[in-house]
Amino acid sequence: MTRPAADLGALGDALRRDLAHPAARSSGFAAREAYARAAPAENGKGWIVGYSPGVATIGVGLATELLMRCLAHVADHGGGDVTLWREGAVADDDRAARAAGLDVDRELLQMRVALPLVPTNDAELPPAVTLRTFVAGSDDDAWIAVNNRAFAGHAEQGDWDRTTLAARRREAWFDPSMFVLATEAGRIIGFNWLRRHPANGPDPEAGEIYAIGVDPDAQGRGLGRALAIAGLARLEARGIRRGLLYVAADNAGAIELYRSIGFAVTRTDRAYAARVVPE
Repeated sequence: MTRPAADLGALGDALRRDLAHPAARSSGFAAREAYARAAPAENGKGWIVGYSPGVATIGVGLATELLMRCLAHVADHGGGDVTLWREGAVADDDRAARAAGLDVDRELLQMRVALPLVPTNDAELPPAVTLRTFVAGSDDDAWIAVNNRAFAGHAEQGDWDRTTLAARRREAWFDPSMFVLATEAGRIIGFNWLRRHPANGPDPEAGEIYAIGVDPDAQGRGLGRALAIAGLARLEARGIRRGLLYVAADNAGAIELYRSIGFAVTRTDRAYAARVVPE
């Protein structure tokens, strides 16, 4: 169907990517001032659904109706596990999701920090570890292997392949100079992939730690902290005065690390899930 003129920001990155390059089984649904979409997950496992604008604008009833249309589409196309992400989820998001048959599954914390870090944080790289930037094409397979080891079992960041990485490299924001690799003896052992967000209304320009990971064989050496601080320094050098990241709410170790650097929680996003049986 024709994409509506409604604000689509609340759909999330994955569904906006699908709008730009629709999958064969994707579909959108418009109702009054709102729009919803159902699309196969990028890793081929299950489906993602979403609606926009937020529930505060369209109400619980319309949000529920749109979600039920999405779930009916999934049922008509073989069924499967469905995930709905809501940024800054509120009680009405819970009500709409529950009415459509989705339950709370996970929470993701947005954390922010002012740059430069105060007091100045420093973290030395482990001996023999050096940093360099990602080289598109030649680093793809080695990085994918490390990413999938670091995020084994992760619903969104794990189990990537060349197609997944190529889709991110097509994004307008992708900048290989903001993709930092940690190497040892010529082998990638960690990374900090950064993303620049332009100012948006009252929100100033920000730099995001989009994905940060360490190969399991290289963990326990302080590399994650060193990569995080090195990435924030790279953002600051570009004139960016706010850093942000997202971390699973149940990842106590990572949250403690980020708090020690100076990050504080500013928002909670929530994932709702359901298993839809085929019609």
